[in-house]
Amino acid sequence: MSERKFSPALAGIIGLIVVVTAVALLWRVVNGDSSLLRNVAVQKPLISPNADQVEDATTMAYELSRNAAVSIYFENEAGERYYFRQDKPRGAGEYRVTFSGVVDGYTRPSESIAGDVQTRLLADGVYTWTIAATDGKGVTETAQGQLIITSADPVFPELRAFSIDKVTFTPNRDGISDRALIQFFLTKDVDQLRVFLQGEDGTEYPVQELELDVPARSEGWHYFDYEGGVDEGATPPPDGTYPVVVVAQDIEGQRIRVEDELTIQYGGVPRARIFPPPNGDTLQMSGTAVPICDTLFFTITVENYGTTPIRTTGPEPGTVYDSDWNYNTLGWHTESGAFRLAIGYENEISNYPYRWAVGSADDLQVIDGYSYLMPGKRAVVTGGIRLTNVFGDRNPQPVWAGLIQEDVEISEFNNRVDPHSILVDIPDAANMPECPARDIPMKP
Repeated sequence: MSERKFSPALAGIIGLIVVVTAVALLWRVVNGDSSLLRNVAVQKPLISPNADQVEDATTMAYELSRNAAVSIYFENEAGERYYFRQDKPRGAGEYRVTFSGVVDGYTRPSESIAGDVQTRLLADGVYTWTIAATDGKGVTETAQGQLIITSADPVFPELRAFSIDKVTFTPNRDGISDRALIQFFLTKDVDQLRVFLQGEDGTEYPVQELELDVPARSEGWHYFDYEGGVDEGATPPPDGTYPVVVVAQDIEGQRIRVEDELTIQYGGVPRARIFPPPNGDTLQMSGTAVPICDTLFFTITVENYGTTPIRTTGPEPGTVYDSDWNYNTLGWHTESGAFRLAIGYENEISNYPYRWAVGSADDLQVIDGYSYLMPGKRAVVTGGIRLTNVFGDRNPQPVWAGLIQEDVEISEFNNRVDPHSILVDIPDAANMPECPARDIPMKP
């Protein structure tokens, strides 16, 4: 029997080969082969995406051996491609994603949908799915299979007849263009519906729905009333032009976005006050006792200390009332949102019967045919009341000033400002004079 001998060098080479082979086998077991895209699998071959919780979605799984850009798309039998993911950077590792039939937005040639269709369900049909991965060296690997979609919800949540009732509005409670009405028709019930103004930095200013006969997020006409938050005392967005955005998304995940523009001008919460001087009376009266048929004159200062103009209306400062007249007598009826300086007294029949504009023509600026006291400005208001009778039941009578924003408010610090006790000097009945008649200074 013969015996074969191996040299030490040959034995070393064989040992090295064994070790390298073992290491390679171990590497393959632990790390797999050198392919980029591995272990691709789709859980279900058929889905019915209609939010009935039965076969609504499937899971797609894959593994990357190194960093890559991944695309997942579907092609119908006509070769039209729809992306679920497109060139998304992914690191090495395992991935699982749920696919519910929703792909990047698209429209069909026969459709005319206003707005940006951002996501949409695939229609019923047979599709070839593809998962493609491309690494940093440009190497691309793909995997493919078939997916059937059936009973997909056929209705897309369109936003039809989207409109805003004005191009520019002035949210400042002046009663002129204070609100903007946003409206549209929603073609189906949705899961989410948002309306907002978008700032340059991406800040969203939400608009609340004016819910009427159609419940929120339901099919039908929707109305959104926007006043910039001024009604709640909030500061509106800064003046400028903003996209007004509406985003609707249904329960399946189909989403659409429409937008238009709205310009905010002279926006802000009005801030006005009766100015208290450092010395002397805030309400300066011509006397404390007035003979019957004589006139009680006053002087007072109004200040706009806010950032938005305040609208006012007449009569002009300097106007003299008879004591049995009021602002309606002169034809200057209440105007919602307008500021007026007023004189009141304790037993008045109507609240603040004597009213004046908060400045003369020289003090005010005319904007779109209306008069405004601009931010930072003061105006001296004068006027008079000819006493043709006694102020109410008391004599002397407390008389005070007020600054009214009509149909909005009389703020606490602008109400019953600086009361004065005024005596109307009335002779006995035998010597009671008859005050000369005079023309009512009617509104032009």
